[in-house]
Amino acid sequence: MQDWDALRTAFEVVRHGTVSGAAQALGVHHATVIRHIDALENRLGVKLFQRHARGYTPTEAGEDLARVAQATDDQFAQLSARLSGQGSAVSGELVVTTLSSFTRRLMPVLAGFQAEHPDVRLIYRTGPRIFRLEYGEAHVAIRAGNPPQEPDNVVQKLADLETGLYAAQSYIDRRGMPTEDTLTEHDFIGPDADNTRAPGLRWITENIPRERIVFRASEDRSMHHALRAGLGLGFSPADEADPDFVEVLPPRPEWQSHLWLVTHVDLHRTAKVQALTRHLKENLKCN
Repeated sequence: MQDWDALRTAFEVVRHGTVSGAAQALGVHHATVIRHIDALENRLGVKLFQRHARGYTPTEAGEDLARVAQATDDQFAQLSARLSGQGSAVSGELVVTTLSSFTRRLMPVLAGFQAEHPDVRLIYRTGPRIFRLEYGEAHVAIRAGNPPQEPDNVVQKLADLETGLYAAQSYIDRRGMPTEDTLTEHDFIGPDADNTRAPGLRWITENIPRERIVFRASEDRSMHHALRAGLGLGFSPADEADPDFVEVLPPRPEWQSHLWLVTHVDLHRTAKVQALTRHLKENLKCN
């Protein structure tokens, strides 16, 4: 591959946002950085950066290149550590991805990890799409539902979340206390899409009349706020239910969510990934 130097240069420009920052990191003149970027864009036939007065902003193609370059950089670091018999230092960027609904649960755990490893720079990615480990978009993923099946991933059981059906006290005051026999007479908070993989939300779409699902949202955080606001009945992890929530039905096995710890086989044994996965398993105990 004749473009290694140019790819490395582009990666550093993405990281630093400026030609001068990349030049300093690489130990080269800024003109060399510009020449590498121009040559790489001409070779690929696509713009990798938007140039402006404050620096260089990666285009979508530039972000794709940076993710691949990050994965390659990590793999070379792993190879170097393995060949030299070293690599015990836990440092550098460490990207974690999960659903936004797990943020409150995970933040104290990640804070504890960072306190133990101050040389680590954590990047936390959430969103509706799945960040791909094989493309270098994340080092560690925490996923819910069935065990992930992507090839070349290492999948470990992390925890089970007990989930119950709740209502805010304001809803109870307005509509009365629901019972199992009167559930279909009450309002519910549900998913925007009926093909949800979340066990509790799937139960709602299968057992509650559509007209009784009066509020729908595409992500968990909005549903939690709707539940808190008293818009209807909804699901919440039992150990994270707000003090104002009233338990309508206790957790059931069919509503239980399974959490999986996922890493890519190429980076699974790097020191920083091993340190984080060990910390997560110790602090998010499996049931």
